[in-house]
Amino acid sequence: MITDNATWRKSSRSHQKTNCVEVALTPEAVGIRDTKDRSGGTLAVHPRAWAGFVNRLKTGEYDRG
Repeated sequence: MITDNATWRKSSRSHQKTNCVEVALTPEAVGIRDTKDRSGGTLAVHPRAWAGFVNRLKTGEYDRG
């Protein structure tokens, strides 16, 4: 569960823009939310699922040809 006091981070590459996502890491879940509407809801996924997603991003699996 992602609590109100979770530490949220966004990419350092997003600079001061508000059109990105933030991530909060906890032992039980990874929270993902939109910076444009932080109170609009949070997607929570299992840390292993998040790690797999990030690894696939890094290897270019989702890149458009």
